Amino acid sequence: MDTFTGLNPRETLERVSASLGCSPTSAEVAAYLDKHDHLRHLRQQFLVPKIADLPPSDLSLVDGTQECIYLVGNSLGLQPKMARKYLEEELEKWAKTGVHGHTEGSRPWAWAENNIEGLMADVVGAKTEEVALMNGLTVNLHLLMLSFYKPTAARHKILLEDNAFPSDHYAVESQIRLRGFEPEQSMLLLSPRPGEETLRTEDILEVMEKEGDSIAVVLFSGVQYYTGQLFNMAAITEAGHKKGCYVGFDCAHAAGNAELKLHDWGVDFACWCSYKYMNSGAGGLAAAFIHEKHKDTIKPALTGWWGHDLNTRFQMKNGKGLFL
Repeated sequence: MDTFTGLNPRETLERVSASLGCSPTSAEVAAYLDKHDHLRHLRQQFLVPKIADLPPSDLSLVDGTQECIYLVGNSLGLQPKMARKYLEEELEKWAKTGVHGHTEGSRPWAWAENNIEGLMADVVGAKTEEVALMNGLTVNLHLLMLSFYKPTAARHKILLEDNAFPSDHYAVESQIRLRGFEPEQSMLLLSPRPGEETLRTEDILEVMEKEGDSIAVVLFSGVQYYTGQLFNMAAITEAGHKKGCYVGFDCAHAAGNAELKLHDWGVDFACWCSYKYMNSGAGGLAAAFIHEKHKDTIKPALTGWWGHDLNTRFQMKNGKGLFL
């Protein structure tokens, strides 16, 4: 696949189909790409449902013994074959050790997230100390917005794409109302040009240039959930900062799906889930990112025990050692 390095997906499909003498939508193209994929061996680490086990299948039309073609990883990733083993190990530890499972064993529950923060940071291009694994995506988005969205009479708008994922849309609406403003005046929705399905980067940047002095937060998807558009996060971040805006991203459909460099791009904050392209399963922990440049200036609006310094957390001295 090195032949196609630097090409976008469309260019790759066109080049492959031309070399095979077939349509870009031909099964031959898909088979060629599968055969030459350096990561194809990883497929063997996942359980792919059989067609007969899927509710919509009409077995008069298809062979039910075959594995399905799974194209809904954007909703829930396939189950890793090791998932059952890991779950059974933790259930066994719970059964045998009870409360001691919090602090004992190879994966102590009390700080389980600390064992994988570095791995998650690598996925999104961040430093380990910039990433936290916790909650669900919308809860994390609300917590981030409480800290970063500080509207004033002059700068109170939030810019996001029209038809953003409902989690983002409703969270933004409620955050605006929470601060005493109205979405009709403070929610700036950006739509594609007539007849087009995706937003042009130049149009996004133009709106930010014109409206930037009134925009408090720019909040975009990393990958638009409906169209699959990968936004130019670096350019959006740079343009937002030039106008004095905080810039954040919902990376639910980008994390594990596209190369991210949240730290290098200077993104202020981001959140994402782990059950889509990272295959953690329904209910898997979500994550949040705050750039290290904000460690002394942005404070949590809501605090709790697990925001306490781990070194002194269990001294139970309220008010001492909080990450403020």
